[in-house]
Amino acid sequence: MTPTNTQCSISEITVGQTMSAVRLESNRIAATILIDKGADIYKLVYQPRQMDVLWKTPWGINERSRGVASSFSSEAAWLESYPGGWQDIFPNGGDACFYKGVELNFHGEASMSAWNLLSSTENDDFAEIEIGVRLHRSPFRIHRTMRVEADKPVLTLAERITNEGREEMEYMWGFHPAFGAPFLNGACRIDTGARSFRADSTFDGTGNPLTVGKCYAWPMGERDGAITDMSIVPALDPDNPRFAQAYLSDFESGWYAITNTEFNFGMGLVWPTEIFPYAWLWQEMFASPGFPFYQNVYTMAIEPFSSIPGRGLLAAMEAGTHRTLTAGETVEAEIKAVFFESSRGVEYMDPDGTAILR
Repeated sequence: MTPTNTQCSISEITVGQTMSAVRLESNRIAATILIDKGADIYKLVYQPRQMDVLWKTPWGINERSRGVASSFSSEAAWLESYPGGWQDIFPNGGDACFYKGVELNFHGEASMSAWNLLSSTENDDFAEIEIGVRLHRSPFRIHRTMRVEADKPVLTLAERITNEGREEMEYMWGFHPAFGAPFLNGACRIDTGARSFRADSTFDGTGNPLTVGKCYAWPMGERDGAITDMSIVPALDPDNPRFAQAYLSDFESGWYAITNTEFNFGMGLVWPTEIFPYAWLWQEMFASPGFPFYQNVYTMAIEPFSSIPGRGLLAAMEAGTHRTLTAGETVEAEIKAVFFESSRGVEYMDPDGTAILR
């Protein structure tokens, strides 16, 4: 396929030297999907500003066909293969664990698998692809449709997961979009439908503004008597590091928006809370020493998720937040990524992807 002159188009491209990808594009939004690596959304561009909002790792894309895996740790393997962008985290989130006779790798098999491009449709009004994968370590089949429409700054992602085994299977499921500069900077503000959040009880790090394990009303956090408004994104400043890992919850409805008040635009996500009742908040800003960040990255992710904590499926099962699919059962959800123009933020994100501005 080659790009057309219509308002919407699909292009099969190569990222790096060998990685198969698809560019899904309208006149308002463009997404680059790494078919060969987890169906990651590697780039998400707001066309009127020609700005990609997603973070990229300093080490870039790891093209397995051009090298040899160097680690038997699934966490190290995941991180050295992590290009930034947006991952599909399934059926495990966080730490690797052993479940039903096999290791479920760090952040799940779906994000480390090669997917398949099943079909594509493009015309003046919309462009749409269907992609899918059958996992190897678990009996799950994943099918995803991605769609953009002319004159709409919305990427719609509809995903369906089926348990093809003959026994019930527990799982965690989430989406991991990491944001970075130039879009992410100290001019960014976070609005969300969450009413509370809890700091992780184990993860801690340099400049963590939250008391581990403590629950707060959004957006104000506290540590050692110092109050922090978590809706304000820290500036890109290596001399003021921050690490944070927390879980947003108690959603009035499933949405958040990040507004850059300097650039006068923003991006948000909308999702069904019956499938994803939490959103993991991760901030890694010049904080963590050693592999893989070496105190040299500035990124933030807000991740709709089925389960907490972010320490693997067994921990979620212990907490009672895991999900289960019986033999032959299917779960499906639709998520919308929405761009909007504003310098004041968002009051509400409608489930259809409409941003109600402040």
